[in-house]
Amino acid sequence: MRKLIFKIFILTLVIFMPVSVMAWPPGPPMPPPIPLPPPIIFPAPPDVVVIPDTDVYTVPDVQEEIFFSGGWWWRPWQGRWYRSQYYDRGWGYYRGVPSFHRHFYPGWRDDFRQHRWRGQPWGYQRVPHRDFNRNWRNWERDRHWHRGGPGHPGGGPDMHRPGRPGGGPGPSMHHGGGPGPGHHGGGGPGPSMHHGGGPGPGHPGGGGPGPGKKRSEGPVKHSVGGPGGPH
Repeated sequence: MRKLIFKIFILTLVIFMPVSVMAWPPGPPMPPPIPLPPPIIFPAPPDVVVIPDTDVYTVPDVQEEIFFSGGWWWRPWQGRWYRSQYYDRGWGYYRGVPSFHRHFYPGWRDDFRQHRWRGQPWGYQRVPHRDFNRNWRNWERDRHWHRGGPGHPGGGPDMHRPGRPGGGPGPSMHHGGGPGPGHHGGGGPGPSMHHGGGPGPGHPGGGGPGPGKKRSEGPVKHSVGGPGGPH
């Protein structure tokens, strides 16, 4: 009797189990992978121009929109935003719009070509990548590029001009430790684009001198450790 009951049980499982499995609703389909933008080819580390009254840098000599802000390189592509530790590779999808671009002036490129900013003369400076790489953290901390600073519409001393207020050579003569934004090689790895050292935004080159070897450079006294910078 027991054997008969067991056989009936097994037969019931064989008949009804496939039906119950087939009736189980399938899960939602996996979303397709988000495409990544193609790399931008640079023959050399790019010079940058700062947008007035901000700490946002642009690369005006390429057709694609590419920015540096907050220790990251940023670029829009096909309606999405991407960011990287490097200006020429390593792009990853960023959900949403970066905060610096939410109220960004869309006519900046036309104003750049005409050397004006919202109707005022704009004596912008092209900042060599090496200077930018070494100094962007202190410039951001000191609000170096904000109203009245170098390259601001309406005036401001040229950062490369000797004898500027405070004396001392401009930031291009600044010696800092460690790589900055976009830096290839030199220095140790660190948190990408976060304070605490590490490679900077996409800059090829080596690290700077160690402690005690930083030269005082007038009003901008930069120490280059901290967040990764422009690679």
